[in-house]
Amino acid sequence: MDDAGPTPTDGTGPGATPERAPQPLLAPVDGLPPVVQDRSALRATADAMAAGTGPIAVDAERASGFRYSQRAYLVQLRRAGAGTALVDPIPLGSDLHELAAPLTGPEWVLHAAGQDLACLAEVGLVPSRLFDTELAGRLAGLPRVGLGPLVEQLLGLTLEKGHGAADWSRRPLPEDWLVYAALDVEVLVELRDVLAALLAEQGKLSWAEEEFEAVRTAGPPAPRAEPWRRTSGIHKIRKARPLAAVRALWEARDRLAAERDIAPGRVLPDAAIIDAAASAPPTAQALAALPVFRGRSQRRLTGYWFAALRQAAELDPSQLPSASPVADGPPPVARWADRNPDAAARLTAARSAVAAVSDEWNVPVENLLQPDLLRRLCWTPPADGDVAGALRAGGARNWQVELLGPRLEAAVQARS
Repeated sequence: MDDAGPTPTDGTGPGATPERAPQPLLAPVDGLPPVVQDRSALRATADAMAAGTGPIAVDAERASGFRYSQRAYLVQLRRAGAGTALVDPIPLGSDLHELAAPLTGPEWVLHAAGQDLACLAEVGLVPSRLFDTELAGRLAGLPRVGLGPLVEQLLGLTLEKGHGAADWSRRPLPEDWLVYAALDVEVLVELRDVLAALLAEQGKLSWAEEEFEAVRTAGPPAPRAEPWRRTSGIHKIRKARPLAAVRALWEARDRLAAERDIAPGRVLPDAAIIDAAASAPPTAQALAALPVFRGRSQRRLTGYWFAALRQAAELDPSQLPSASPVADGPPPVARWADRNPDAAARLTAARSAVAAVSDEWNVPVENLLQPDLLRRLCWTPPADGDVAGALRAGGARNWQVELLGPRLEAAVQARS
């Protein structure tokens, strides 16, 4: 590994905050391009991107909080020599295959790539190389890694705010939203270059390349075993039958949300699910008298919601959920001292070792090693003592194993 050692940012290198006041970036440098909405314009965009040079800045806008799906409602691209393109996947049937060839090969530059790669793959776009500016900022030890703060700190520019959480499924898209979208890719490549230089200066560029590849190849997360247990406020429900009511209402809501492509919380708030499960209304009329359920939009669905509650009420005891989720790993850390004092001591020592490396290299603890992997390692140390092998088997990257392996081996073996 060519990483010689930690190099702090001292205010004079590429990570330094510009002394001049940040300049607002209010309009795309080339003007606002027309939105690409038909095949002819999409092919022209593909040709332009193919003729461009260097990395390609990529972004996507979804409608999280408004829609059930996580599809892309706008895709933004920018490349030197090609300019910026704003592509609307909806009139194109969410099929952008014409862009696949010119976008295969060049490095993609995204911010928080893990949020957008899935929806980009849905429209036929998959990177062969990746640079994630948010992740780069984390590894560089920068205190604020949102796109706006990074652009301000490293480029001396301020970006427009206010539309990131908007309903991008709205049509037509307002012009100020499109300006915001265009500006998001305007400076990504320049930001990438500054961050790459900073990481190289700190001896971390090879680490970042491993992390980018891990993000690129991660694939979609595995489905949660019992997603209904993430209902906000479920800690108030402790008995099996009311928990079954939460599950039934959550599943009924999820079906309806998927059918209508509406965010579940807009179909029925979590608080209403918890209220109904705790109240156990005996009749549909009693359910309709509860807050939220008495609203006009919910009254039309009273029968639907009450049917879910009735189904839960009639379950055989053997079909009721357990009071606690089935764990697929170590128990909560708070119980370790009583259940396995040696494991608790190992975890304390291991956390101290990781924190020391974090301070030494100015990298957040969570980016040095997944907390779940650290807990599993300390709860069940490898029988053969091969800590490095256990880390690799758990998904740790080479740079993490080289940096942490010897220290964690000492921490784990001390009480094994």
